[in-house]
Amino acid sequence: SDDEQATWQAYVRLRQRLDGAISAGLAEDGLSLADYELMVALSAAPNGCLRAKELATEVCWEKSRLSKHLARMDARGLVERRPAEEDARGIIVQLTPEGRVALERAAPNHVDLVRRVFIEPMTADEARVLRALADKVVAEVEQVTELGA
Repeated sequence: SDDEQATWQAYVRLRQRLDGAISAGLAEDGLSLADYELMVALSAAPNGCLRAKELATEVCWEKSRLSKHLARMDARGLVERRPAEEDARGIIVQLTPEGRVALERAAPNHVDLVRRVFIEPMTADEARVLRALADKVVAEVEQVTELGA
């Protein structure tokens, strides 16, 4: 329907514009949005490291995309990759000290930008509705992708 199409297009515009603004903000600190997503996931993990497979699951990336991006981040000194001790086929990805510094440098600007363009325009009630809607859509997506697997 026209309403469904308008709703979908509103979401697409929101995602595109928000990703563009966040990407531009992170670029000022020398990071991409992809860098930041991976670094945040690693920083939240014990000792700043995860198996590559776990990292891919955490950020919903395919193995090839993750591998290529980690190679670029490794070359820049943001992460380190090494074989897993208990499983030579597995790869451990660790946030380097340089990567942690880059993340900590970028975080305040990132948080300020997210607050300015995403949080502050909403009322508290709108934010609660958005969280509920996001949880509902994510649950549906996860159910559909589990059925398709």
